[in-house]
Amino acid sequence: MSAEPTEQVITYYLEMTSPESLIAKAPVAGLDIKKVEIPQFQYNRFLYQLIGDTWEWTDKLSWSDQQWQQLVESDLHQTWVAYYQGAIAGYFELLREENSVEILYFGLSPQFIGKGMGGFLLSHAIDTAWNWDGTKRVWVHTCTLDHPNALKNYQARGFEIYKTEQE
Repeated sequence: MSAEPTEQVITYYLEMTSPESLIAKAPVAGLDIKKVEIPQFQYNRFLYQLIGDTWEWTDKLSWSDQQWQQLVESDLHQTWVAYYQGAIAGYFELLREENSVEILYFGLSPQFIGKGMGGFLLSHAIDTAWNWDGTKRVWVHTCTLDHPNALKNYQARGFEIYKTEQE
């Protein structure tokens, strides 16, 4: 009996090195994007699970409260949440390291996928990253486990692949 072949996961690393590279998507009526001004690591853990469960985000599921708190309460971290008619439509987290800002997490809640919100939310995330003083580069990574349109959305907003890895 032979083992079933496992599908290789490909990770794509994308970057933008100029704010003029952003190809912004028009705002979505009724989508309200708010910065989380008072960090609550429990809220970030909830968002991570709400959005990431569908896409097998597992790297932080075993994190302790202290690890979550250290990330979320850092001055180098921001969380933004998109609401639609009072429901969480999606979110993104930004993490700054020197002059680079990583879109650490980005995604939509399952019931809002396919409703045209992803392009605008991503445009907002990129614009927010560029507006962080001193930013010279915005980057993100995605993989073949993410939504099938994730890579296309990043590229449509102006990101360019600079590295790929296969697992």
